[in-house]
Amino acid sequence: MKKKHKRIYLVQVNNDITQEKLEKLRTGVSIRIKGGVTYITPPCEVELVENPEKIYTHAHSPAEFGKHSWLLITLTEGKFRQVRKMMAAIRHRCKRLIRISIEDMRLDNLQPGEVKETDEISFFEKLHIDYK
Repeated sequence: MKKKHKRIYLVQVNNDITQEKLEKLRTGVSIRIKGGVTYITPPCEVELVENPEKIYTHAHSPAEFGKHSWLLITLTEGKFRQVRKMMAAIRHRCKRLIRISIEDMRLDNLQPGEVKETDEISFFEKLHIDYK
């Protein structure tokens, strides 16, 4: 069995989101995957974020976006466009989607368009992959 890697996303969605809808996301929602197959997402961590700029400095909320909510979602697997499909399943359109980490490899203060090189050993260690 393949090891599942933890991925954390900062997500901006249309409108205010209720606790009931957050709970639906946490326990799993039905989405369509490749071939039109219905898939129930596994449980995940979801929390409402009041100040997304504290997590990622470029997660600003300009007024032109209108009413919205920011979420922090942690998945251990990812189907094609899964986060966007999960948001659609609870009737909230995904406006922005920022993957802020995979395992211990974090976006931190990396600016849009900026590249940060890392050595191979550190890369595999941060992703918890055996490189030997």
